[in-house]
Amino acid sequence: MIELEVVIAVARHGSFRAAAGDLGMSPTAVGHAVAGLEARLGVRLFNRTTRSVSLSAAGADFVAKVAPALSDIQAAMETVNSHRDTPRGTLRINSSISGARQVLVPVVLEYLDRYPDMQVELIADKRLIDIVVEGFDAGIRPAESIPRDMIAIPLGATLTFAVVGSPAYFARHPRPVVPGDLAAHRGIRARMPNGSVFRWEFERDGETLDIDVPGPLILNEADLMLEAALAGAGLTYLPEWVVADAVAGGRLVRVLADWTPPLPGLCLYYPGRRHLPAGLRAFIDLIREVGTRPGGRA
Repeated sequence: MIELEVVIAVARHGSFRAAAGDLGMSPTAVGHAVAGLEARLGVRLFNRTTRSVSLSAAGADFVAKVAPALSDIQAAMETVNSHRDTPRGTLRINSSISGARQVLVPVVLEYLDRYPDMQVELIADKRLIDIVVEGFDAGIRPAESIPRDMIAIPLGATLTFAVVGSPAYFARHPRPVVPGDLAAHRGIRARMPNGSVFRWEFERDGETLDIDVPGPLILNEADLMLEAALAGAGLTYLPEWVVADAVAGGRLVRVLADWTPPLPGLCLYYPGRRHLPAGLRAFIDLIREVGTRPGGRA
């Protein structure tokens, strides 16, 4: 069955090297497995050049027929595995960077302690990918970004954003009282994975606003935005939990708090399956358990 898994992985990634990394094999071993299967079948499954790997017509037909059958076999194996007292195997999760930070300590590390036969591969990625095509068991993203055909499990409380600046910045600029005042400020802006610049969202008493705050600095990572704000480069708009310690310690000052209501938070999501893998089911159970603890937040 390993040769079939190799072919599916190469087809999914379009690369022998990427498939090898996915499967924990060497690129040479992946190449030998594909070549051996091609020799037995008497057809070429992949067209190879120095720069690309793509399915041949025969390979596309083969993968179309084999992939569902292989998925059923793997599901059957997972069903048997679900009867074990302790799950075993690898759980692959693709996440936003903030989502990975949110679950690493309270969930992932406890999960590995609780289930020593499991391995977790948590990949932090700015891109919103197709987790099925990329071979992940689950993803972590904001609720509004999750495809509608996925099952979503909330990771805890709603998400509240905060507008913050350093005391040094406010020594040179007046504090904004309403969102419209931001036009006279320097914003530390965020580049989104789709290429757009994030517009800061506000709401109060039924009035909603989204503002493209002016500013010469655009970043794409929350830690960099936080560092820039601490250095007095301007105001930034980040999740409340990211800036909480800096605000509590007086290194940042929060403004417009009455204009930033809670928003839907992060969710773990996964495709609907007839048999949920035992490792993923245990991970979901732990998320729910952590969320019910006093002060708990996945």
